[in-house]
Amino acid sequence: MAIKTKISAQDAVNLKRLFDSCKNVVILTHYSPDGDAIGSSLALWEYLKKKGKNATVIVPNYFPDFLKWMNGADKIVIFEKQKALSYNLLNMADLLCILDLCEASRMGDELGKVVSGLRRTKKIVIDHHLSPDKHLADILISSPDSSSTCELLFRAFTAIDSTNTLNKAVAEDLYAGMYTDTGGFSYNSNDPDVFNIIAELLRKGIDKDRIVRNINNNFTAERFRLIGYVLFEKLQVFPELHSSIYSLTADELRRFKYLKGDMEGVVNMPLQIRGHKLSISLREDLEHPIIWVSIRSYDNVSARDMAEQFFGGGGHFNAAGGRLDNISMEEAVERAKAAIEAFRNELTKDDSPNVEESSN
Repeated sequence: MAIKTKISAQDAVNLKRLFDSCKNVVILTHYSPDGDAIGSSLALWEYLKKKGKNATVIVPNYFPDFLKWMNGADKIVIFEKQKALSYNLLNMADLLCILDLCEASRMGDELGKVVSGLRRTKKIVIDHHLSPDKHLADILISSPDSSSTCELLFRAFTAIDSTNTLNKAVAEDLYAGMYTDTGGFSYNSNDPDVFNIIAELLRKGIDKDRIVRNINNNFTAERFRLIGYVLFEKLQVFPELHSSIYSLTADELRRFKYLKGDMEGVVNMPLQIRGHKLSISLREDLEHPIIWVSIRSYDNVSARDMAEQFFGGGGHFNAAGGRLDNISMEEAVERAKAAIEAFRNELTKDDSPNVEESSN
């Protein structure tokens, strides 16, 4: 079965032209990069390297330890720790490829301003978030209904060339990104093409079971003690509103020897409570006066709207996030409680199907 490209014929021509003509490429993604950000960045790095290009991945800050098994992860440049090298690479680049973000500010204030200021450098944005900044790129490939940027990048590759140009390393990166951005294909993955794409990636010889083990079984014992602490000591459950909140301060994270990525996926766990529709995570940054907010929801409760209204963020309908600057954790918890109360109608609405109707 043919897989839809979601890429216009003109965009495909323009992408191929830029990829063929470039020499020095910098690939960029968002602050606190996740599996989709790293997977898409390394997949494009592998693809361009195979075409003989000088390509480098620059990420704003450290990425999760459980992604460091990926081929090329050790060559990623960390902007916050390698600024001189990053500035040099950016100034030499004749093409910037910006992945998994819809506006420059999501790279962080300094890196975002640097990238926006490189007006003479050609830019490509490939992303699956809502409301992309159309002025950021010369070519914008945007598809909010895609499961992940990795899915969209696969479609871009096949629109430019064919699946024959993708090697096993690219396929591994794409699968890892698709897997992590859909919670192991448990949400935002009802498009049959998602599984047609997985079939194509499997034909490249990837071992999806090993990839899943590398992602899920690559943590320290302290991580599990931290999760236990969160679930036993920190989780606040509001049964009437089918919601929960948990918070972690920097001191608590240090107590459990927190590593980047240790809390990945934990915000989804309270949704396993019967009838739960909303889970909010509040986590202090270890280096900056920021509280990171993650929101997950079910049914018709919009995590995206809540993130926009209360936490200066955004995202997908059922998976979103934001940040709170220079406020105490106590204040952050009160804001989260206010957000839950503001969505009371959506949270208490009975979304279960009518028994008589469903039995017909």
